[in-house]
Amino acid sequence: MIIAVADPSQVAVARRAATDIATERGFDKDQVGRVALVATEIATNLLKHATHGELVIERYDDASGTGIELLGLDKGDGIADLARAMRDGFSTTGTSGNGLGVMKRQTDQFEVFSRAGAGTAVLARIAESEIKAEGTALIGAVVAPYPGETACGDAWAYGLPGGKPTLLLADGSGHGVLAQAAATVAVETFRARLRENLTVLVEDIHRALAPTRGAAVAVVQFDRAQSLVRFVGVGNISAAIVIGSETRRMVSHNGTAGHIAPRIREFTYPFAGEGMILLHSDGLSNRWDLAQYPGLSMSHPSLLAGILYRDHRRGRDDASVVAMRG
Repeated sequence: MIIAVADPSQVAVARRAATDIATERGFDKDQVGRVALVATEIATNLLKHATHGELVIERYDDASGTGIELLGLDKGDGIADLARAMRDGFSTTGTSGNGLGVMKRQTDQFEVFSRAGAGTAVLARIAESEIKAEGTALIGAVVAPYPGETACGDAWAYGLPGGKPTLLLADGSGHGVLAQAAATVAVETFRARLRENLTVLVEDIHRALAPTRGAAVAVVQFDRAQSLVRFVGVGNISAAIVIGSETRRMVSHNGTAGHIAPRIREFTYPFAGEGMILLHSDGLSNRWDLAQYPGLSMSHPSLLAGILYRDHRRGRDDASVVAMRG
């Protein structure tokens, strides 16, 4: 869920939405209160320091456990001295200056990425469980529908066949309910047919999508034993390996899964284990350059996904970006 925050009434909207999600997840009273407080603080800061921004509220399930993630994104003035801003009592707006400190104390994971003059991204996670499955990866994602739509034609899924972290991103052709239906079929087939052989997996997805309007599909996998990344893509989903300031783009074949896919082929890339994998739909421009964001590639995957969404969304299609650290 993405909530635009541009006036004080939307702070209450954000708090209610976060509370509802936490309640639906079965969080206890204390956890629900923490989620509500953090959502309120993030939304208030969006107004106070940037006049507007977006709050992304989603469930997470990855190497750090499960719970609710809140991601605040703005294009304000940024934070010149983050360490100082984290201390209670520091304020640039004449308030008590306890916002970031409060959020950090109320969360199980908390991280901020900010640049002076270029906005801020705040990540806050409240844990439901900290049980970690062996071999899992850290994942961050932002998915947004076409402006004005409620149905989203982009969808992603994660699996662990043979202990290998494997990620799918599907972009249903067009937008709206029919695009969403295609993306849903891709996700369901991925989960039902999940296997280590990515070529066969994508062939299965291609056949399953035949009755739909089709989709761009990409599947990527960490093969830690072989120190490789394995990738199969059909259509215009962008895929990259990010290590420090270096970005290596991966190759996807032209076509539309479910209709025309003349080549479904796996490509492999050396990967020593450091860095992240990034997938995004064509709802984001692929002209981003991580050299413009020093240190971002070392941050949590949710911050990377959120900032690329914030700064590079085209605004005329569904948009999705998923980042995975092995």
